[in-house]
Amino acid sequence: MVSREHKKAAALHEKLQLLRSITNSHAVNKTSIIIDASKYIVDLKQKVEVLNRDIATAQNSSYQDPRPVEVTVKALEKGFQINVISEKNCRGLLVTILEAFEELGLNVVEARVSCTGSFHLEAVGENGGENVEAHTVKQAVSQAINNWSESNEQD
Repeated sequence: MVSREHKKAAALHEKLQLLRSITNSHAVNKTSIIIDASKYIVDLKQKVEVLNRDIATAQNSSYQDPRPVEVTVKALEKGFQINVISEKNCRGLLVTILEAFEELGLNVVEARVSCTGSFHLEAVGENGGENVEAHTVKQAVSQAINNWSESNEQD
């Protein structure tokens, strides 16, 4: 019977030493080791909560507006000045915008594009004989950008 109790005590001692090493405790007695382990568990729980909050915040901010793009359209005498600006380089966006111009019947008379690090388009488009208003142009370009953005989210 003594050996059975001795084995239990030895097993308990071994488990406490393992717990002590896992929790980086410098405690010597059983109670202090358990208290250190409890504190360690509380710290881990807090770290998990912080990480979960950070992940949720990152997911929410990225889903709200993954690629913010600013579109302005100004009516000119014979057409429109269209500006599209994004802080990010947007591969394929220029083609999408030009296709929207084509659908509206706008002929690009002058354009400046920068795709280095960010995206910036300044274009002057003339009506191809059709009566189009500035808000219609802005709406069409914005819709084309939204469609482009949705198709690129899957990539």
